[in-house]
Amino acid sequence: MRWGLVPFFTKQLSDVKGISTINAKAETIETSPTFRRPFKMRRCLVPADGFYEWLRVDEKTKQPYAFRMKDNAPFAFAGVRDAWRAPDGSWLQSYSILTTFANELTARVHSRMPVLLHPKDYDRWLERDSERAPVELLRPFEAEAMAASPFNPKVGNAKNNGPEMLVVAYEQRSGNK
Repeated sequence: MRWGLVPFFTKQLSDVKGISTINAKAETIETSPTFRRPFKMRRCLVPADGFYEWLRVDEKTKQPYAFRMKDNAPFAFAGVRDAWRAPDGSWLQSYSILTTFANELTARVHSRMPVLLHPKDYDRWLERDSERAPVELLRPFEAEAMAASPFNPKVGNAKNNGPEMLVVAYEQRSGNK
């Protein structure tokens, strides 16, 4: 799947060029023309074991922070998905991650955070037969269950995508050098 939702009603792919749909705000998900139908009918889980947010240190410098569960357990972001049919008949599957206001831990770095779901809420999130979409799950995750640490500034550049980035992540998490 492509990260960055392409709505089903898109005429051509160039219509969404330059528009960021990697995230969808929880507080406008039910009213946004781009996201309301996927929220009602096409919710998904996006597995992860961490995420980054950047703290603005000064006008030119941002320090990335890695956020994870204290027990290093994997988790799932609340996501929405859609399918777009290209003029040639091929299908493009895409998704967005929902965001909400930051919890106490994340707020030290950024004002927003992804919506993280508890495993007990996965079925509710994915349920389609309900009369009402699960808006009650669109809340900040408990800060007490999470950990954060400053991270290698190289994560802010997509060109830095080699195995050395995984080593840095492992060292940060486990305390190994």
